[in-house]
Amino acid sequence: MKTISILGSTGSVGVTTLDVVGRFPDRFRIAAMAAGRNLDLLTRQIAAFSPQLVSVANADLAAELRGRVGGKKVEIVHGMDGASAVATHPDAQLVMSSLVGAMGLRPTLAAIHAGKDIAFANKEVLVIAGELVTRAVREKGVRLLPVDSEHNAVFQCLEGRGREGLKRIILTASGGPFRELPSDRFESITVEQALNHPVWRMGSKITIDSATLMNKGLEVIEARWLFGVGSDRISVVIHPQSVIHSMVEMIDGSVIAEMAIPDMAIPVAYALAYPDRLPMPHLKTLSLAECARLTFEEPDFTKFRCLGLAFEALKAGGTMAACLNAANEELVAGFLGGRARFVDIPRHLESIMQHHPNQPARSLEDLLETDSWARAEARRLMGLHSEAA
Repeated sequence: MKTISILGSTGSVGVTTLDVVGRFPDRFRIAAMAAGRNLDLLTRQIAAFSPQLVSVANADLAAELRGRVGGKKVEIVHGMDGASAVATHPDAQLVMSSLVGAMGLRPTLAAIHAGKDIAFANKEVLVIAGELVTRAVREKGVRLLPVDSEHNAVFQCLEGRGREGLKRIILTASGGPFRELPSDRFESITVEQALNHPVWRMGSKITIDSATLMNKGLEVIEARWLFGVGSDRISVVIHPQSVIHSMVEMIDGSVIAEMAIPDMAIPVAYALAYPDRLPMPHLKTLSLAECARLTFEEPDFTKFRCLGLAFEALKAGGTMAACLNAANEELVAGFLGGRARFVDIPRHLESIMQHHPNQPARSLEDLLETDSWARAEARRLMGLHSEAA
C-alpha cells in the first residue's frame, strides 16, 4: 500500500490522480490533499478518500470547509504553510506535485527536504528553481518521477538505458489551436478561441500556454533539469495527432518513441505505481490503423515567439527562467481577465526579459525576488496598454 499526498487535488491532474487511486484501493491511500478554492469538488473528494489533512487557500475557506465536512475526522489548514504541511505529511511516501505555477515551489521543496518521492506535474517549479530542486533531490536521495506526458514519455524511453547513450530528446507538441492560423490574425484571437485546445482538456492557464507554445518552452527547460542535458540536445517537433508523446535519439541513430492515446491517466498511473505498471482496461486502446497517418513539422519560432524566448531563457541561465515564468503567469492571467491581448503575451514577455537584470540563482530568495520583479513589470506593461487603449 502506497500512501500519497496531493498538491492540487481539484486541478485536472489532481482529479486524474484521484481517479487512478480510486480504481486501485488495494494499492494506494490518500494521506493529505491541498487545493485552492473549489470547495464543492474538494468536499466530495474528502468524502470519497478520507484524508487526514486538507489545505485550502485561506482562513475563510478553511472555516467554510469545516462547516461542510461536519463530523468528518479531518484536520483543515490553509495557505502556503498548509500546503507545505500536506507535502510533508509523515505518512506520505509519494507527493503528487500538481499545483499550477509558482505556488507549487515551496511545498514541493519542503516535500523533497522531508525525504518524499515526487510525482512531478508542476513544470514551473523546475523552470523557476531547477538547480535548487535537482540539488535537493540528489542530497536527499529521493526520486523525481515526471508526470507531464512528454517527460513521462522520455522517462519511459530511457528506462533501462544508460544516459551516456543519449544523443538528444525530442519533445512533441500538438501545435495548439492556432497552428494553421496566419500570424496576421493573431491580433483578434479571443479567450474562448485560445481555450479551445484540439486534443487535450486541461486547466485554463496550461491551455493558454499551449496556444502560445509557451507550454512547450517550459517543458524544454524542465527537460534540461530532469534529464541533465543542455538546450542544444533538446528539440521540439509539431505532431498534431498527439499519439507519440515524445522521443529520444540515441548516439547510434536509433529513435525510440512512446505512443499512447492522449489521456493523462497513463502517465499519472505510471508515476504512482513506478516501477510497476497498472492495468487500465477502462481506457481506449491505441489503434494505429485508426490513426492512419502521423505527421510532423518544425515549429514556427517567428509565429510562436514564446517558444524561442524559453530557449533564450534557458541559455541565459541564472534567474532568467524565473523571470520568464513569472511574467508569463501574469500575462496569461491578464489575457484571461481581459487586461491583455493574446499578442501582448510574447511582446511584453520579450520586453521584460530584455530589461531583466539577470544574475546567478544562488538561493531561493534570489529566485523569489526575481519572481516579484517580473510580475510587477508584467502588471505595469498591461496597465500601460490599458491606458493607451
